[in-house]
Amino acid sequence: MNNLVMTTALAATVAAAGAAEPFRAPLISVDKNLRVAALEISGKKVTPKAPGWSVKKVTLHGGKQEGVDVVIVNNGKLQFTVVPTRGMGVLEVKLGDVRLGWNSPVKEVVHPRHINLQSRGGLGWLEGFNEWMVRCGLESNGHPGTDEFINNVGDKATMELTLHGKIANIPASEVEVVVDREPPYRIRVRGRVDERSFYGPKLELWTEISTEPGSSELRIADTITNRGAPEQEFEMLYHCNHGWPLLEAGATFLAPVSRVIPFNDHAAKSVKTYATYDAPKAGFVEQVYCLHPLADAQGRTIIALKNKAGDRAVSMAFLVKELPYVTLWKNTASEGEGYVTGLEPGTNFPNNRRIERKLGRVPKLAPGASWSATIDYTIHIGTESVKGVSDRVAAIQGSKKPVIEEKPEKKE
Repeated sequence: MNNLVMTTALAATVAAAGAAEPFRAPLISVDKNLRVAALEISGKKVTPKAPGWSVKKVTLHGGKQEGVDVVIVNNGKLQFTVVPTRGMGVLEVKLGDVRLGWNSPVKEVVHPRHINLQSRGGLGWLEGFNEWMVRCGLESNGHPGTDEFINNVGDKATMELTLHGKIANIPASEVEVVVDREPPYRIRVRGRVDERSFYGPKLELWTEISTEPGSSELRIADTITNRGAPEQEFEMLYHCNHGWPLLEAGATFLAPVSRVIPFNDHAAKSVKTYATYDAPKAGFVEQVYCLHPLADAQGRTIIALKNKAGDRAVSMAFLVKELPYVTLWKNTASEGEGYVTGLEPGTNFPNNRRIERKLGRVPKLAPGASWSATIDYTIHIGTESVKGVSDRVAAIQGSKKPVIEEKPEKKE
């Protein structure tokens, strides 16, 4: 369907639909054999009483990003870019002078066809790593290495797990834009990504990435369902990556925690300063910390990254029962090598699945069962707003002093 026909069809949809019915625009559908190459949706036509937003679908060209689909949502204040081709990850978010994202050495939005997850000892995932938010899972995430599984004849066998799993390099099978026609006029990009194998996992991810017109907030709501007959393990970690302007010398990580554990001996050397950041340094070796977050009376927690001046920040709020662990990744290397920190809530820490299973941190789904999680992201501009989120973190922490472990967790 060409763009003119698609635009005409959308106009007809807008006119015919009832006032209370959400606006829907399919972009990609395996079931319907559909892929819209380019499309623009205007708030003026869909929600005339809230006209200041837009959604744009484009296809990237050139180099390793040839054929990659992106969906750009602008709510009139905040803009974010979803990449259906890369597992419905979010490339970046912008609001005023704040950008959620980082300057990766990987400059193109790499199509999964160019990624060999097995390369460099299972580190091939890094060859496409440049998103602000990239999911790690679904069958597994964490460090590469061996693990056991049951093969097609029912015997125990070994497999080589690659870094952070497959989901970020699986194109979405279904993608649509859904907009509520009544206040608060939530704008949604919905998508389904399937991680399926014969004699293997049959996991289905439905995600909804949404915002409201004029808001400083973004919401990611995910549901994973086991579509297989046997019980199935799964892991999920949200790798949310930040560089300048939030990350700088003197920036601070905020989180109410009961326990902080260094990931390895190298990280243990700096565990007492795990929450503060230095300027870029050539040759810096990543430091990773495993955190047990505290929750408020409603079971929610909030974590944040604020700049040195305390007038810019981003926060993430979620239920601890859904995402019981937080990983803090500090990679304050030179700008050219990737000056970045990762705030990463998840169902587990990023050890190899073999280790996480031993430590009781690999959840399972019964046949047909689902797991869901929602994360609310807010960009804070101004000292008053940043102080507000700092106060929320402090209120959850209360008088509880976190235990700062000086040695890594025993893993073997």
